[in-house]
Amino acid sequence: MVTINHNLHISSIDAYIDPIKPVDKAIITHAHADHAKPYHKKVLASEDTINIMKLRYGDNCAEEFQILKYGEKINVNGIFISLHPAGHILGSSQILLENKGYKTLITGDYKTIKDQSSQEFCLVKSHSIITEATFGLPIFKHPNPNDEIKKLLLSLNFNNNQSHLVGCYSLGKAQRVISLLRENGYDETIYIHGACEKICSYYLYKGVKLGNLKKVDKENKKNLIGKIVIAPPSALKDKWARNIPQVKHCMASGWMTVKQRAKQKLIELPLIISDHADWNELTSTIKANCAEKVWITHGREEGLQHWCDLNKINAKALYLKGRDEED
Repeated sequence: MVTINHNLHISSIDAYIDPIKPVDKAIITHAHADHAKPYHKKVLASEDTINIMKLRYGDNCAEEFQILKYGEKINVNGIFISLHPAGHILGSSQILLENKGYKTLITGDYKTIKDQSSQEFCLVKSHSIITEATFGLPIFKHPNPNDEIKKLLLSLNFNNNQSHLVGCYSLGKAQRVISLLRENGYDETIYIHGACEKICSYYLYKGVKLGNLKKVDKENKKNLIGKIVIAPPSALKDKWARNIPQVKHCMASGWMTVKQRAKQKLIELPLIISDHADWNELTSTIKANCAEKVWITHGREEGLQHWCDLNKINAKALYLKGRDEED
């Protein structure tokens, strides 16, 4: 059995999973800022995660990088480590630790539905599982993302005298929304905030079909009526957006299920598109995993633990610090 504590520290190899401060040895599930911090001495991760970390933090954001391909195993002091697709964003990984036949799985952030902008989730069975629970309440049952994108396209058609400014997290969500727009037949130029530019270029390099993109600048900012603009959520009310004409504020997030959140943020068109597993995905994955022990973290731990108790699944909450509610 592998000993791993509430800080996701693996004592036998002195390595941390997604540590929130610099450490000697870090295993990174994916490149979102609340999971991938700079200045570790050694980083083990997927190739895409490492490349995106370098894009965001610089080539020297860690002293040493080691790429681990999906399904490949390495042996560190008797513990076999392997990475498996998590479906959250490009390069996101579940981490499987094996010791003397006992398997411990750390899901990281994940989703199980298919997504053209990331590798497809792979179910990995284990004896113990540490699962995320960002949307670990029964109210969170995400609709079909194509139906949500069609709402955006319908609004664009009926309100073609407005600029549709869509708030999306710049890594993962922005590229997924663009990919969904292309899948649903939208082939016009999509305008993006500068914060999305490098990551979109990397996704294009990796073969994700994003179509023609153009960064918003001073020259084109006043000519965006009837266009779709993708920007980080923080930019929607920032001075950057002030000169965009006739804005209709949209937001793509799993949190748009909570109507009060949309109202508080003055969102006119909420789009429930999430890169995290919803309640049904979380519970079905736990059942399919068949683990003897479930540890729940990063979200609504109590709700998922109660469901486990009702279903006679041995589960406990594992409270982590330093995790944001990005989606």
